[in-house]
Amino acid sequence: MNKAAILILIMLSLNLVSVEAQQITGVWEGKINNKRVELKIVQNGDSLTGTSYYYDLGKNYRRYAIKGYFDFKENFVVWWDDHLIVNKSSGLLPGSKKGGDLFSSADFSCPGGDKMWLNGSCAPKDDRDQITGTVSLEKTGNPHFSDEWDYVIENYTSGSNDRQLIEQTTAMSYPGTNYNPLPETNTVTEARQTQKPIPNKDNAIITPEKAVVVPVKFQSNEERLVTRKKIVATEIPLTGDSVELKFYDNAEIDGDSIALFMNEKLMFEHVRLSDTAYSIKISVEELKNHNELTMVAENLGAIPPNTSFMVALVDGKRYEARLESTEQTSATIRFVAPASNSKGQH
Repeated sequence: MNKAAILILIMLSLNLVSVEAQQITGVWEGKINNKRVELKIVQNGDSLTGTSYYYDLGKNYRRYAIKGYFDFKENFVVWWDDHLIVNKSSGLLPGSKKGGDLFSSADFSCPGGDKMWLNGSCAPKDDRDQITGTVSLEKTGNPHFSDEWDYVIENYTSGSNDRQLIEQTTAMSYPGTNYNPLPETNTVTEARQTQKPIPNKDNAIITPEKAVVVPVKFQSNEERLVTRKKIVATEIPLTGDSVELKFYDNAEIDGDSIALFMNEKLMFEHVRLSDTAYSIKISVEELKNHNELTMVAENLGAIPPNTSFMVALVDGKRYEARLESTEQTSATIRFVAPASNSKGQH
């Protein structure tokens, strides 16, 4: 295959990913668990963020910050109510009772024309195997509720799909927390303040309470590495010619994503953990006598913390470790050459 053909394939692949992000990003309306819902989804890398509103015909509603992920190969979407922002419910809406936050999953479909649907099921967030209702949402262009996500969604294809901007907007849903501790001048406050309340279908103006703006800077994986405490999980003797590592999501598959560093140098990032091994092979010649492999959590998945089951194959021997990373700590594995095998440092 010549270089021109390869370049065309790369461009087509990038365009496909971009189109998928544009499609899933937007305002969705319908019902979850037979209750009216407005869902605003924004794709940020391989994760989803945004907000959900559960409401009735009056002014009763509950608003959540959501998290999730989108498998564009399978056209499958998963999200959950992560944090309650506003509670103006009458007691009849999802989440009105303790433990009522929802975990939803749906197939993404485009039956034709401009129609786009999310159809699936929902369950309590704390008991995802207990299906309690259905999900039926259609993508629409006009939200009932006005909030900070409108600016991002309306301008997603013309610049607002910037990761830092999305992280800043997400942080507004977590006032008073350490959602992302590195401050920077906020770039979305002015746009958010100029938004006006939007009337709903019953001509009632619904204006959600404003969250306190917590300006943040997006953290790169390199910044996460140096700002989080390393917790050594195990030490493995370094012998033979190569090290083969296999990473799986530990326990339930919940969307965990990680970055891997060897001796503080980034090896791989945006690694989505699943029940299929993510495998890497490292030549021992490229390593030192003392080495540290660090697993940095890019997210916490649906069930915090971010956990991985790692299998290491070294010189014909198998080693296992269960790794756990959070927004404060990173799991580390040491590979140490025995004294008899020590070599000069690179």
